[in-house]
Amino acid sequence: MTEAKDLVAEIEALEAKLAQAKTAITKRFIGQERVVELTLSAMLCGGHAILIGLPGLGKTRLVETLSTVMGLNGNRVQFTPDLMPADILGSEVLETGADGSRAFKFIPGPIFCQLLMADEINRASPRTQSALLQAMQEKVVTVAGENRPLGAPFHVLATQNPIEQEGTYPLPEAQLDRFLVQIDVAYPDRKTERDILLATTGLVEEEAHQVFDPDSLVAAQRLLRRMPVGDAVVEMILDLVRAFRPSDPSSGERVRDTVAWGPGPRAAQALMMTVRARALLQGRLAPSPEDVLNMARPVLTHRMALTFSARARGEDLGALIDDVAVGMMRSEAAA
Repeated sequence: MTEAKDLVAEIEALEAKLAQAKTAITKRFIGQERVVELTLSAMLCGGHAILIGLPGLGKTRLVETLSTVMGLNGNRVQFTPDLMPADILGSEVLETGADGSRAFKFIPGPIFCQLLMADEINRASPRTQSALLQAMQEKVVTVAGENRPLGAPFHVLATQNPIEQEGTYPLPEAQLDRFLVQIDVAYPDRKTERDILLATTGLVEEEAHQVFDPDSLVAAQRLLRRMPVGDAVVEMILDLVRAFRPSDPSSGERVRDTVAWGPGPRAAQALMMTVRARALLQGRLAPSPEDVLNMARPVLTHRMALTFSARARGEDLGALIDDVAVGMMRSEAAA
């Protein structure tokens, strides 16, 4: 009983701290509460996020603000076609000492940080993109045969431009699966854009202030894993993920006709973590089926692919996910 009370007290304290962080971020990244919530969810889960949006929508500003608010050591890498793996990971150089002796010295690359912004990640070659795979999954990189651990915590926030696809390299499915969530950054509405104009074109701009530090963020990630999840939510996560696998008996005719391949077990793990994070950010002690519905699209979209005929028909994966998730909720409510 005492342990449960302690857990509730810890969760409530974290909720208050997260509310401060959200307020600090939205003062500089105005009117995109959904984007801020998803990005914070990814960091609470210890995962990575890919932000997809047109130029000039504030993706870089968001990552810079997050670095300050969360108290993390951040680096930014502009991905280009000529970027090499060593430009990200680092390399060994031959160094001559004062006594004439020679030895190899490792020069760490920008990946040795706690928050890496991979700007326009799809502009780099597959060879360079693959250099991130080990880092994103295992939080370690291998250079010159030696495993070198990265900072703790370690997060990658990548950006991708949905236009100007000439000269880009689509991210392989294995790398996309390493991103906990896909975050679509849309145009702001008129009122929000007016607020942005007034806030960013004057003599003084709002400054971000630190709320978290690396240790408190790691502690929050551990606390998140202790958050209870009801059986109904667990079953809904399993039902939803399996419903998008064309080979699964539970998938409907529309899914089998539309989806080429569906999400794997990592998608279920991601949903399990992100629904907890959303509950925390909403000030609740446990996730609900509504959290599963809310997080389904950002968690599943990049882990699925349309068939050729579905692409030709102009089908949309996001709309399919929403329809199936809403239908599932209605069925369970009726039962």
